Amino acid sequence: MQNNNAVAFERLVTIMDDLREKCPWDKKQTIDTLRQLTIEETYELADAITDHDWKGIKEELGDILLHIVFYAKIGAEQNKFTLDEVINGVCEKLIFRHPHIYSDVKVEDEEEVKRNWEKIKMKEGKQSVLSGVPKSLPATVKAMRLQEKAKQVGFEWENKDQVWEKVEEEKQELLDAIASGDKEHTEEELGDLFFSLINFARFLQIDAENALEKTNKKFISRFTKMEATAKEDGKALQDMTLEEMDGIWNKIKKQQQQ
Repeated sequence: MQNNNAVAFERLVTIMDDLREKCPWDKKQTIDTLRQLTIEETYELADAITDHDWKGIKEELGDILLHIVFYAKIGAEQNKFTLDEVINGVCEKLIFRHPHIYSDVKVEDEEEVKRNWEKIKMKEGKQSVLSGVPKSLPATVKAMRLQEKAKQVGFEWENKDQVWEKVEEEKQELLDAIASGDKEHTEEELGDLFFSLINFARFLQIDAENALEKTNKKFISRFTKMEATAKEDGKALQDMTLEEMDGIWNKIKKQQQQ
């Protein structure tokens, strides 16, 4: 009996073939027109993951899977690659990069797996351990990936106390830059402080990007509730003093913490 996953995947491929042939919108799409849509779908998946919205995760995974099949369809039309080549390519890569599973290499833990992974990629022709980090990644995620990559070759602090010392050092350098009045230098030192805080979060085993996004969502929730509360009182935020808004804010904060 054929595997249910295979049946479902074949159904999606067949539907994609139909849409590409019969739907005016789908027929017009190119890798360039799909690019932004794929980015949006990826962020929608990231939002669902942050919220632990399993229903949303399931839906967004389907959307991204559709995009993968769509790109492969276009690739086949352009005689660049086929869907089979995409799938088999990643299978071969996984087998090659997991010699502790598919060969006789022995590893002690997750960290050794990561180190071996980087060594293998260098053998594949990578010029730098950092070369696999996409240029277009959001800055926070990019910082996390750069730090993790550097760690695999031993460029790493020994403990979180050392990292916090670096945070304090960067904080003082930022204050000195602010005092100097040099805006460009201030920007540089602020970036250094952000980078150090992201590194500290990594040592705490906290996803800095996710932590910041949760704070963004919390701010949106409290701010919109503050707007609604003011409106109920017949007021608009722009007509209120900071002290009045802060009073509402603190009430909302207290309610959410209960």
